Amino acid sequence: MRTFLTWQDKVQDRDGVKQPIYDLAFIGDGSQLVAAAGAEVLVYDVQEGELLQSLKAHKDTVLCVAAIRGGGFVSGGADKTVIIWNAKCEGVLKYTHGDPIQALGCNPVGGQVVSCTSSDFGLWSPDQKTVSKPKVPSRILCISWTPDGQHFAFGMFNGHVSIRNKLGEEKVRLEREGAPVWSLSWCPASNKEFDVLAVADWNQRLSFFQVSGRQVGKDRVLGYDPCCVSYFSSGEYIVMGGSDRKVTLWTAEGIRLGTVCDRDNWVWCCQVRPRQNYIAVGCHDGTISLHQIVFNTVHGLYHDRYAYRENMTDVVIQHLTTDQRARIKCRDYVKKIAVYRDRLAVQLPDRVIIYELFHDDATDMHYRIKEKLQKKLDCNLLVVTAQHIILCLERKLQMFNFSGEKEREWGLEALIRYIKVIGGPAGREGLLVGLKNGQILEIFIDNPFPIPLIKQQTSVRCLDLSLTRTKLAVVDEHNTCLVYLLKTKELLFQEPNANSVAWNSEQEDMLCYSGNGMLNIKAGNFPPHKQKMQGFVVGFKGSRIFCLHVYAMTTVDVPQSASLERYLERKEFDAAYQIACLGVTEGDWKKLAMEALEGLRLEIAKKAFMRLRDVRWLDLIRDIERMKAAGKNETDLFLADIYAYAGRYHEAAKLYKRSHHQQKAIDMYTELNMWEYATQIAQETNINTEDILKRKAQMQHDRNDLLAAATTYIEVGDYMQAIDILGPNGWHEKLMDVARRLDRSETKALSRCVYFFRKNGQHAFAAETLVKIGDIAHLLALHIELQHWDEAFRIVETHPEFMEKVCVPYADWLAQNDRYVEAQANYRKAGRHDEAFKVLERLTRNAVIEHRFDDAGYYYWTMSMEHLSSLPDADVKTLTDAQRHTLSKCIDCMRLAEIYHAYHHVQRYMDDPFTSHLPDSLFNMVRFTWSQLAQDLSKPPPPGVSKAYTLYAMAKLGRSLGAFKSARFAFEKLRDVRVPVEWQEGVDVGALAVRAKPFVDRDDLQPACF
Repeated sequence: MRTFLTWQDKVQDRDGVKQPIYDLAFIGDGSQLVAAAGAEVLVYDVQEGELLQSLKAHKDTVLCVAAIRGGGFVSGGADKTVIIWNAKCEGVLKYTHGDPIQALGCNPVGGQVVSCTSSDFGLWSPDQKTVSKPKVPSRILCISWTPDGQHFAFGMFNGHVSIRNKLGEEKVRLEREGAPVWSLSWCPASNKEFDVLAVADWNQRLSFFQVSGRQVGKDRVLGYDPCCVSYFSSGEYIVMGGSDRKVTLWTAEGIRLGTVCDRDNWVWCCQVRPRQNYIAVGCHDGTISLHQIVFNTVHGLYHDRYAYRENMTDVVIQHLTTDQRARIKCRDYVKKIAVYRDRLAVQLPDRVIIYELFHDDATDMHYRIKEKLQKKLDCNLLVVTAQHIILCLERKLQMFNFSGEKEREWGLEALIRYIKVIGGPAGREGLLVGLKNGQILEIFIDNPFPIPLIKQQTSVRCLDLSLTRTKLAVVDEHNTCLVYLLKTKELLFQEPNANSVAWNSEQEDMLCYSGNGMLNIKAGNFPPHKQKMQGFVVGFKGSRIFCLHVYAMTTVDVPQSASLERYLERKEFDAAYQIACLGVTEGDWKKLAMEALEGLRLEIAKKAFMRLRDVRWLDLIRDIERMKAAGKNETDLFLADIYAYAGRYHEAAKLYKRSHHQQKAIDMYTELNMWEYATQIAQETNINTEDILKRKAQMQHDRNDLLAAATTYIEVGDYMQAIDILGPNGWHEKLMDVARRLDRSETKALSRCVYFFRKNGQHAFAAETLVKIGDIAHLLALHIELQHWDEAFRIVETHPEFMEKVCVPYADWLAQNDRYVEAQANYRKAGRHDEAFKVLERLTRNAVIEHRFDDAGYYYWTMSMEHLSSLPDADVKTLTDAQRHTLSKCIDCMRLAEIYHAYHHVQRYMDDPFTSHLPDSLFNMVRFTWSQLAQDLSKPPPPGVSKAYTLYAMAKLGRSLGAFKSARFAFEKLRDVRVPVEWQEGVDVGALAVRAKPFVDRDDLQPACF
């Protein structure tokens, strides 16, 4: 931490009397400073320290000023008056108290002003016309508001602290010992968990409290009477002044950090400029001064462990690779930090603490105290080794062990500008030291004699050693980066615009340097790769560069693709592999692997493909290694395999042909489905192409490209394979093309086609194929199956031996379609008389069931004629028993035919409302029907013939025609049969009515005998 006096002014009256500065306030955006000086309010320009105005509105000493939110301020003094000023420093309002104004406070959120006296306090706000003035038990010395404007606190002469809400109502009273509380302040940071009040009283103590009155931490002993306390805007630090005539800097936890400035008299007031590190100080001797605090970056770096100071008292260790962090609270001012391997050295004002890691783990972040050196040691630079600390004092280096004993001291020729531990065994580490006179030394801590490395003309600013310690990079005061070969002290190259440099800790020939907002990465003798970056390079590990920008350490991931590309262009595969190991993209690894493989650098290629986990390429490399081990060192063959794997097929084919492995080229093209190229090579080398086509078809079949496979099988001439593919998949046209292409002698293949045609309903194709085969039986079966009877009978015309095979199915079909007569004729045509009779019997039975008695009569007559036609034209006596049985059937069928024919008209007469026959004819039909039925009344009537219908028809017709005797007979017979319910009444009435009629029939209705 360093402080600078920006400007200073001494205030005197006209008589040269020094005017005490009782209070200060930054107003507006912090660009102006108002000071209470005597009876005047002075307004200064903060940037230049120029007095802008002297405001003389008070009649007595001005004791306090305070900034108002939004610009302007308020002042109060011994004249008991409060004046409110606007942003133009014009008084806009005043009010008075009964006592001098001791302190003023303005609400940071609203426009409230609190004015404090020895007996009361006033609450003023823009929206109120009057000022309320509650009484207080003791003189108020100071006031402060919370950052949210909800509470304010008073410090009183009796030692009490009163915390009140914005309405002035007391919420908490802190009763401390009787010493006056001259200063207090609320922490302005809004990101805190709770509001904190810093209280400094004349018991020479600094204390912290919450709004609830609960104390935070312990009291801090000051050793002087504090008169003022002020927070930085961030809330991280506090400045205080008082009777010790100093302004001191403290942490927010109350840890003293150092002195900002020394004054010649009491410091009555000090204020921090908003959001900046400037402090305005007012003293009793009339001095007003502005001081700037510069916080130095205190840090240490070793490889990927970075330690830095935070909040002046904490040490944060950051692992730059894993981004893990650990915090060590030292609770004291941290002056220097050094890191080396598992060691961490922290220098405090009166001691040095050495920490070590808990575990020997590269990522462990848990530190514990190893040793404490209870010594006050002053130095410019601090470094730590495994067993020592080294202090840099201008031109001297002092080495202390961890017990605090000085073991060795080196005196050098010039000022030390840079020092770095470069490693080594414990207790024998080496140091790299750069001097202002341009000399660079290497010092081993167990050797009292420095070793000169390089002597240059310009002062050293930064330096670093390469991984193998063969090269040294130096940045001089002219911002030039120079690289030397240590063995010969030769200058290898130099680069301009550099302010820091670092070698890669994992790659010998790679370094980076920064300057002019650019990051430069240089590999070997190649031109540097540039990219934008702010800050200083402090480390380079793998593909990560550690950059310090202001107070923050950042990690920059840099691509190594450019460096890798340059090494690959020169075919330097070993160096390219080392670059890739630093961190490149997967695409870069792929490129390295492929170029190394094409260069037949199998070990590099194998490592690269192992990194990519590409098993396919690793298998190829193993195959090549096996062939080499077997003595087959054929470069063209190896490259051909590599090109084939890489997809460069035509180049691979050329190399296969050149190395006399044409079959490999053919196999490659066939596997790739590039059949035309495979065929072309086969033709060029006189290899049979039929095998290629078969493999093509099989591969297409395996890949389920069935249509293409079938086409290829046809091309080869393997028709059965093609048929077995086309048939199940329904490609009928293609299958028909195959059938037409086949010779008629290939009956097996053609029959297979017919099977698929019939299975899939392609009957036209099936018929065409059967015709080609000449299989008439199956062709007829197909036509019969399809019911193409015309085509079937046309075939039968030329092949009559198949007549029965056609007629019987045709007759069955006719019978199924109710064309029984035609069916019967076809049965006869086929010589199947038994089937003809069965059809006729079925027809008759159906006609009776359906009450088509006229048809039934016809069918019985037909059956009678059929029986009669089967008998010979001879005397009955000469007939055989079977023929006589047939004759009996003929007579029975004829009788049934007559009965059904007559009964048909009777039934129509009873059921239909109209009839086309005369009553006389109907009456005769009825009498005929009854005469047939009455021949043997013990037998049931023929199926479907009803006695009730016959008798009731006879009764009705007899009554209407005058055949009363027949009618009476019919009514009497109706008593013995079951008649329908709807006829019952008519039967009963008719039976009674007929009794009144003569018991005779009309003469013309009498039966006639012929």
